[in-house]
Amino acid sequence: MKNIMLVCAAGMSTSLLVTKMQKAAEGQNLAADIFAISESEVDSTLKTKNIDVLLLGPQVRYLKGPFEAKYKAKNFPIEVINMSDYGMMNGEKVLQHALNLIG
Repeated sequence: MKNIMLVCAAGMSTSLLVTKMQKAAEGQNLAADIFAISESEVDSTLKTKNIDVLLLGPQVRYLKGPFEAKYKAKNFPIEVINMSDYGMMNGEKVLQHALNLIG
């Protein structure tokens, strides 16, 4: 099971992308928990859930440095979603990027 967390300003704009990523995962027979939350929910979510990768929406790219410092001990990759993939809601490409980061 791959746990992929997407973070955006309010957790809303990424919900469509999550749906498309879930469809892409199903098409690959990949067991994945893909979910989107707002930046204010990250701390509480990480207290109760282990994740494999954290993807930031382009609108919150400024959080990458602070999150890397804050969650370094948790040892998961943090990356900004490619702006064109995000804009096109390309769930397949974003899922593949997440899987590449997980390794």
